[in-house]
Amino acid sequence: MIQTTNDSSWQEILAGTIKNTEELCRRLDLKQDALPADHPLLKNFPVRVPAPFLARMEIGNPNDPLLLQVFPGAAEANSTPGFINDPLEESNANPHPGILHKYKGRALLLVTSSCAIHCRYCFRRHFPYADNLPGRQHWRESLDYIANDTSLSEIIFSGGDPLTLPDAYLGWFIEELSRFDHIKRIRLHTRLPIMIPQRITESLCELLANPRFQTILVLHSNHPGEFDVEVDEACQKLSQAGVCLLNQSVLLKGINDSPATLAALSERLFSAGVLPYYLHLLDRVIGAAHFEVNEKDASVLMKKLQATLPGYLVPKLVREIPGEAAKTLAV
Repeated sequence: MIQTTNDSSWQEILAGTIKNTEELCRRLDLKQDALPADHPLLKNFPVRVPAPFLARMEIGNPNDPLLLQVFPGAAEANSTPGFINDPLEESNANPHPGILHKYKGRALLLVTSSCAIHCRYCFRRHFPYADNLPGRQHWRESLDYIANDTSLSEIIFSGGDPLTLPDAYLGWFIEELSRFDHIKRIRLHTRLPIMIPQRITESLCELLANPRFQTILVLHSNHPGEFDVEVDEACQKLSQAGVCLLNQSVLLKGINDSPATLAALSERLFSAGVLPYYLHLLDRVIGAAHFEVNEKDASVLMKKLQATLPGYLVPKLVREIPGEAAKTLAV
């Protein structure tokens, strides 16, 4: 295992992420069949891996399940029918810059395009962020949309990863939302507690402990190997701040598509104070076909998982169908 340190600030770790395949392979002592550096898929969606996540990968193992999530292998360039740039048709649910409104009672704020890590199955890898990041001085129109729609009770911070924002900017959004009486909950979808657990600082926890809202934080963890002592400590800090912790995973071929791995993930999540929430079937974005597990095999997997775990540790198997009013249960 690669050693890392807890001394660096989260901003330094974020700035120092590995940004090319050559460095990733050198650090892990690997020779891999990767996309060429000038491939359009890498130009538009480059490698991005932070040191704490890298430290949990096994040196010399080309099939490490954490590595496979972030390594741009040659299979990514394969053209597969049915895999498109916008598999969830989010362009049809984008009423104002920075807002996605797909479901009744809930809307997403796309507060940043930045992530600590680039997952190779990311369904927003082709999203037009340039048209959806208005900047603080131009957010007024989008926030007015939330103010005027009293059917909304929950705002979901997304992106990108909202925890890549500094506390001051994140706090500005929370303060703005606190003016709208109909907003009762804020939810953050993030991989930062996994990727860079140093991000979970006392000041962030104080910010999220805002008594005005019920605050939910949804981790995106796919494998039990993503957890270590530092991640456990980050989750503990969030729990002590009164933040409700949930997890959603993506079912990924060759990474977590076995009952034993999914059961171990649920157990590991719960030991860290996180409740399994959703297990997503893959969103069919260009470049991700090699990760897909078909629905029939996924259903068999879930039956085995249900026979192994108590019900509260079994995530719901879902897929997102564009235009539907909610996630669709796959079994």
